[in-house]
Order: sequence, then structure tokens, then C-alpha cells
Amino acid sequence: MAVAISYFDEKLVYPDGAIVQMRIWQAPQPVRGVTHGFKYSLFYGRPGLRILAYDNEAGKGDHVHRLHDETAYTFVSVERLVADFLAEVPLLRGGAS
Repeated sequence: MAVAISYFDEKLVYPDGAIVQMRIWQAPQPVRGVTHGFKYSLFYGRPGLRILAYDNEAGKGDHVHRLHDETAYTFVSVERLVADFLAEVPLLRGGAS
């Protein structure tokens, strides 16, 4: 049985307790509902509070959570995924990086 291989795994904890965690795996086959070979979870929030998350899961495909709203996300590349996520984080932090 083939398993996903860690492609990228980074975590940052800001002095105010906010967390940015980005995990990307190369999947042996695409997750059901997507056409690319990556599984990912990019998270910004606090313990117990998801403020922003980009992820994909079987059946749901690529999508973004912004607090309680969920919208579809068009995956282009890993680089674009990370850039899109990291562009939103400072805005949610009130301009603080």
C-alpha cells in the first residue's frame, strides 16, 4: 500500500499565540474530488479557533474555510496555494506579519 510522502511541513507560533501551520503531502493518487497529486492543510488560527484554512479532503475537493464560511478553491500549483494562503494571513492579523 502506497502512502503519502511529506512534501512540506512548517509551523509558526506568533508571540500573541496565533498559529500558522502548513502541511502538504505528495499523495500516491489524487484525493477523491481533485485532479492533482497533493493533500494539504494550511491553517491560521488560535487553539480552538480556525480563522483561515485551505485544505482538501475526499469528496469535498479543494476549498477554503474563512471562519464559518467554506468556498471552493482552484488549485493551480503548490507555490500558488502557499502564496494565496500567506497573502491572507497578514490581512487577518490586521497588517501584522
